[in-house]
Amino acid sequence: MKKPSIDTPASKASQGASHRARHRARHGIAAAFAAAAVTVSAFSLSSELQASSDATVIVLTQTPCQFLETEGADHGYTSTERADCMKINDASGAERLANSEKMTLKPGKYIFRVSNKNVPYTLGFWLRGDGLANRAMLPSVSGGGLTEGQTADYEITLEEGDYVFSCPLNPTPDYKLQVKG
Repeated sequence: MKKPSIDTPASKASQGASHRARHRARHGIAAAFAAAAVTVSAFSLSSELQASSDATVIVLTQTPCQFLETEGADHGYTSTERADCMKINDASGAERLANSEKMTLKPGKYIFRVSNKNVPYTLGFWLRGDGLANRAMLPSVSGGGLTEGQTADYEITLEEGDYVFSCPLNPTPDYKLQVKG
């Protein structure tokens, strides 16, 4: 059976103080979350690996016909449609891929944060196993709908193996990604 409470000036003051403490604690937590959101937003502008609470964020930027981070330079391609990139990649894709940086990661949870920078049409992202056997055996992630200026997150838990990533909508080379412990 619940004991009845007795309202005395001291108990009311204590209850008020307790309520104010709970309010400050909730406000402090909300402020911490707001600060964390601002911090994450600021870090998303960087092209470096970033640690999240339980996943590592990989930031990738797409310009016409390429991912900047893997090629190491913006080639300044212009494209108004998918066919433009098909022609550009037919002429230079193999050489650019040979000179691109192979990404190497450890097994674990990742968020690939992909941005559309100056591509005037919708693009996407597709990460999958390299080759038919790996494509069937390894995890993959894909999505589209990224219009100019937009950024999207693609979450995946990577296992050991060889992968490739690209954009089939803004055709890019199949960039290499190796996951090893």
